[in-house]
Amino acid sequence: MTTADTPAPKEAVTAALLVIGDKILSGRTKDQNIGYVAEYLTALGMHLAEVRVVGNEETAIVDAVNALRHRYTYVLTTGGIGPTHDDITADSVAKAFGVPIDTDPRALAILHEWLKATGAEMNEARLRMTRIPKGADLILNKVSGAPGFWIGNVIVMAGVPSIMQAMLDEVSPKLETGLRMLSETVRADAREGDIGTQLGEIARANPEVAISSQPFFNPQHGANTNVALRARDAQKLARTKREVEEMLERARRAQSSNE
Repeated sequence: MTTADTPAPKEAVTAALLVIGDKILSGRTKDQNIGYVAEYLTALGMHLAEVRVVGNEETAIVDAVNALRHRYTYVLTTGGIGPTHDDITADSVAKAFGVPIDTDPRALAILHEWLKATGAEMNEARLRMTRIPKGADLILNKVSGAPGFWIGNVIVMAGVPSIMQAMLDEVSPKLETGLRMLSETVRADAREGDIGTQLGEIARANPEVAISSQPFFNPQHGANTNVALRARDAQKLARTKREVEEMLERARRAQSSNE
């Protein structure tokens, strides 16, 4: 029960990442954004709950945006806002929200200034990058000028990693954040299969702590396992870690008595 002296716990802030691009699906471009975004959001206290990858196809993008934006606190998209004919993310997001899209005077002014500073010229391809859905806020791009945008709870960013990272830095101060995820790792000195049942029992008894086993092979000592624990509550994390350590100690003693 919450009292005047005990602050109410923050609700979980969730996010989904929608990666857009035929190049990703074909393997021609290796995604570098998923891991970066996952670590970035975790550091902010957000839970990246889902990642989807779709091609440069309007229906797929519209369906994914509409499914994800109603399920999570935020949806971040990467890719498809460049100058080429297959960069259709902006149009697709506008369609998902049911709003018109056209050249945005703010984006046009930003790009004009950028091109003036770099000596490049405006052309039809670059002009495509100034088309923004009505009602969206711009996300400044300190790397290459052309902005991303934010509409509703959908944050639309470039796919080029350096540009995406700059845009994420621009929006992060405005995002809701939750309690940060804490983590601990326990070396089991046991095979994964030998402790799987016991870990399952501990996990069921501690639903607010995520427990995963990570098998690895040590050339000197053979098969081994790390047990990773993650939670937002430091006390629950510490208690569960002790339970895991005690379980492993019992398993070691049982093994020694059988030898």
